[in-house]
Amino acid sequence: MKTVRHSEQTLRTALISKNPALVSQYEKFDAAERRLMNEAFRPASDLFGPITLHSQSDWITSHPEPPQDFEEFFNDPSRKTPSREKHRIYIQCIGSLGNTRIISEEYVKWLKGYCEAFFYGLTVKLLEPVPVSATRCAFRVNDSTENLQIHAGVGIFSFARYGGDFYSSSYKGKVKASQRQSSRDYSVFDNYYTPEVTSVLLLRSCKTLTHEIGHIFGLRHCQWLACLMQGSNHLEEADRRPLDLCPICLRKLQCAIGFNIVERYQALVRWIDDESADTPRVTPKRSHDGNVNLPKPVEAFKEWKEWIIKCLAIVQK
Repeated sequence: MKTVRHSEQTLRTALISKNPALVSQYEKFDAAERRLMNEAFRPASDLFGPITLHSQSDWITSHPEPPQDFEEFFNDPSRKTPSREKHRIYIQCIGSLGNTRIISEEYVKWLKGYCEAFFYGLTVKLLEPVPVSATRCAFRVNDSTENLQIHAGVGIFSFARYGGDFYSSSYKGKVKASQRQSSRDYSVFDNYYTPEVTSVLLLRSCKTLTHEIGHIFGLRHCQWLACLMQGSNHLEEADRRPLDLCPICLRKLQCAIGFNIVERYQALVRWIDDESADTPRVTPKRSHDGNVNLPKPVEAFKEWKEWIIKCLAIVQK
C-alpha cells in the first residue's frame, strides 16, 4: 500500500492560495469554519487523512491528471455556478430500482433528499422516470461479464454494479446468448433483474450521485486528501472513498453554491436521522391510513454520521 502525502505548505496553498484576493476571500469565513478547513494541513488530524493506494489499478496510478487547487478551480471559465434563474438539479430515473414500483419511487426520493442536503441551498426536482427505450441509446452485452451496458454521451451514471452480486458468476442479470438481440431491440431490458435495495446499495448510490454532480460544478478528481472526489476504477476503491469532501473540495463547492457550512452538515445529519425504523432491509409496511411506509436503510451511514458530528463539534465550540 502506498500513501499519497503532501506537505503542510502544499496543502495550505491548495486550500487558501497565494493570490491576495483569494486569501482575503478565505479570511471572510468565520473563525470556526476556518478552524475546520485548516484541518486539511494539520498532520495529526483525524478528520482528513492522506489518500492510500492499494494497487497499480487504482485511479491516480492508472489515470495521471494534473491536480486542481482552489485557485485553479476559481479561475476556470467553464465551471458552472447556480444563479437565481438556474438553481435546480434535475434527476431522471432510467429504468427501475428495486423489485417493485413503490420501492423504485421511494429510493429515488431518498436520493433526492440526500442530494438537496449535500448541495445545500439548491432545489432538486425529480423528472418522470422513463424506460431505457425512450433514451434511444445504443447498448451492448459485455462479452466478459454478460451484463447489459448502455452507451451514453451525457451525464448518466448507473447504480447497477453496486449490488453485492453484480460481479459474481451467479448474478441474475446476465444475458444468455439466446436472449441477445440487435442493438435496436430494447425488449431485452423488459423485466431486467435489479438488485435488492440495501443500506450499502444506498450508500454507494449516494456517493456516485454526488461525485458525478460535483464534476458538473467544476470539481475535478481530488488528489490532495481522502475525498469523495477521488477517482475510482473499481468497487473496492470506490468503497474506500469517504462520503464527504476534503476541505479543499469543500471550499470549491461552497464557492460555487454559497451554502453555510454548518447548516449543510446539519442537513446531512437530518437526512440520516429521518428514517421510519432501524431495519436492515427495505420492506413495505402499510400505515393505519393505508399509505405504504418504507423505512430508509441508513445503517451503512452510521460511521459517516459520527464523522459529521466531529466536524460540527469543531465549528460549534
